[in-house]
Amino acid sequence: MNSSASPIYESMNSRNHIYFASDFHFGIPDREKSLVREKLLIDWLDSIAEHASEIYLMGDVFDFWFEYKTVVPKGFVRLLGKLAALTDAGIPIHLFRGNHDVWAFDYLRQETGLVLHRHPEICRFGEKTFYLSHGDGYGPGDYGYKLLKAVFANPVNQWLFRWLHPDLGTRMGLYFSRKSRLANLASEGRMDAGKQAGDERLVKFCMEHIKKNPGIDYYILGHRHQPVDYPLNAHSRCIILGDWITHFSFAVFDGNDVSLQTFR
Repeated sequence: MNSSASPIYESMNSRNHIYFASDFHFGIPDREKSLVREKLLIDWLDSIAEHASEIYLMGDVFDFWFEYKTVVPKGFVRLLGKLAALTDAGIPIHLFRGNHDVWAFDYLRQETGLVLHRHPEICRFGEKTFYLSHGDGYGPGDYGYKLLKAVFANPVNQWLFRWLHPDLGTRMGLYFSRKSRLANLASEGRMDAGKQAGDERLVKFCMEHIKKNPGIDYYILGHRHQPVDYPLNAHSRCIILGDWITHFSFAVFDGNDVSLQTFR
């Protein structure tokens, strides 16, 4: 390795932690505020690189993302360059598609080396079993969104959208993103407090799922923007990762246990 390279990428033996983070929504509420958060994420990635054996981005990295055959939304070059540098240094980085980046296909994999996951995964890390997913559409209710998700995931609808000129398609996507309730909350620098953890629909999903899958130790989910660490039984927990709009939260597995932390 080049002796001038940053030392954070050189120590392979110390890389024994797995990191999880979700819901960055870069692009809202505007480019300027989004850039501040993008730089903060890069600082976090630098801070964990020495110890990270793997990094999992659990969805909604961008508030709008669509890959045409030859065009992607402009911007975010600092982040994309950092992700490429980390994967080039031998740190696997995984992206689980969320509801805002459901239209991520091959570009991020080809250009940055990300491992793209389109479906939930059950993974074994050391002696622990993890259920990993963004979490959108889980749990009871929210039928309007579940219908909308099916529309977005339909290959025919994706093909039709691709026929829009990229300037028009991207403008439409960003317009609706910036008009959303989430964008308004991001502009104000706050997020809703939400329900009690036991009433959270993702917790309810986990409580039902684990009845048929008792061997799972940790459910790692995003989407709901509130950090939650909820015990499902004596050995299993539901971890909802929060976000990087107001909480700047993440989870880390040190080989023995998972903890929720924040980065400022």
